[in-house]
Amino acid sequence: MAFHPAPRRRRTARRLLTTSAGIVTGLLVSGLLAAPAPAQSRTDASAGPDEPIGTVARTVGDARFEPGPCPKTPEPIEVLDEARCGTLTVPENRAEPSGRTIELGVAIVPAATDEPKPDPIVWLAGGPGDDAVGEAKMAIDGGLNRDRDVIFMSQRGTYSAEPNLLCPNIDEFNARSVGLVYDAPSTERLHVEATKACRDRLAGRGIDLSAYNDTESAADYEDLRKALGIEKWNLFGISYGTHLALAYMRLHPEGLRSVGIDGILPPSKSGSAATWSSARQGFDGLFKACADQPACNERYPNLSATFDRLVRELEAKPVTTTVTLPGSDKPVKVVLDGGALVNWMTSATHVAPQVPAALDELADGKPQRIAQQWAGGKLSPQAIGRIAHGLAYGVFCSEWTPYESEQAALRGGRATFPSFPRSVQAQAPQLTFLHPDCDAWNVPAASPSIRDVTRGDLPTLALSGGFDSQTGADNGPYVASTLGKAKVVTVPYEPHVVFATSKCAQEITVSFFDDPAAPKTACLKDLKPPEFELGP
Repeated sequence: MAFHPAPRRRRTARRLLTTSAGIVTGLLVSGLLAAPAPAQSRTDASAGPDEPIGTVARTVGDARFEPGPCPKTPEPIEVLDEARCGTLTVPENRAEPSGRTIELGVAIVPAATDEPKPDPIVWLAGGPGDDAVGEAKMAIDGGLNRDRDVIFMSQRGTYSAEPNLLCPNIDEFNARSVGLVYDAPSTERLHVEATKACRDRLAGRGIDLSAYNDTESAADYEDLRKALGIEKWNLFGISYGTHLALAYMRLHPEGLRSVGIDGILPPSKSGSAATWSSARQGFDGLFKACADQPACNERYPNLSATFDRLVRELEAKPVTTTVTLPGSDKPVKVVLDGGALVNWMTSATHVAPQVPAALDELADGKPQRIAQQWAGGKLSPQAIGRIAHGLAYGVFCSEWTPYESEQAALRGGRATFPSFPRSVQAQAPQLTFLHPDCDAWNVPAASPSIRDVTRGDLPTLALSGGFDSQTGADNGPYVASTLGKAKVVTVPYEPHVVFATSKCAQEITVSFFDDPAAPKTACLKDLKPPEFELGP
């Protein structure tokens, strides 16, 4: 599933799944880094008590950390100016330790205090396919480095890793696809052709595509912990990063003090059916908030029924329109059918106050607002050449599709949206044509254990948004049911990844890492629903 730039209130994180049909609903925040803060590098030694983390070169097993320049990013990120940086080198495939190695960029943003706590926080990015280094501004703007260093490492295959598994041709197809019928057979053919072209190009470079998955990535982070000489650290994962965090907790719990997960995607239930369930929860949360406000309910009665009707009508008779996008006077052809509307809505919960008016305009024969938002994310310059689709398919095609049939995916659509046409139900939001794509990607299935529920007593903060239509809020209680020290917090009226949009969520998160047994949640009682835009 992918979430990239689309309508939103403020810069959010992102995304969740990144298939070639993925909607663009979150920008990669990135930047060209400055050199690391001056530090003397020593070799193969543990950092002393006064030695900042990341200033010592060290080899542990098959992994080596070397201090050095900060990872590359598409645009400058000011918070990296004082970062301590370097590179972690690890085997590409740990089943072949004498084979090829890969390099992962590391940036460590110092704590704001002069006396940081000894257990830093590690940021796990969304996607799959986003580069954690590019999300540094979001993390630091949220106060995550108040008392602790925050560590960002480019997950294998992502933008600043070597090799990276970017697929610009897929991004370019996504941009062109706004003028195609979303779920037509002809669109599927072009979609899969783009996926296969990327796969062939990466494999032609000698990349072992089967090695880009949660198991290898979790081992990368554990190697980083040991190579940095850290006894215990904390994880904070957003969106797909929660998927990786839950896998890490199961595979390498010994080095963890606590874990925060925001926009939760459990590996044990990931797939198309769960995506449909999440969409239902987020949509219903927004529709209910409108119905609870007399002015919104009077102006837009039965909003849920209006949405369902529009999906059916557009799937039967798509609407074609032309829009111009900010910063360009070039007209863009946009086709809106039922599938496109569902996917627009999945990301539009980030701009919830606009949704009732936008749907009303569409029902009144004015599709321009929705068309502009739908096209805007996919045609944004930030949507091209930044996402590691190779990592995304590595996860989806080894860990998801082998354990969920196309029939099960269809049943998920039917169960949650029984009124939708079958053609819409067959393509889960954010995961269009996933099985044909994975047939083209052609990597082996992961061990069934990758789908195991994460159990244990690690202190865990399970954060969700009441409007999250990408990873539904019911995933919080679900993961907490097998984690003895989990705290479940749902922030009302917020979309996917509440840390990106809610000051209250940021306060709760920082307080959790301060005292995992007692996060401060008093701010929740003061939250109010959005004021919905009321059209004429």
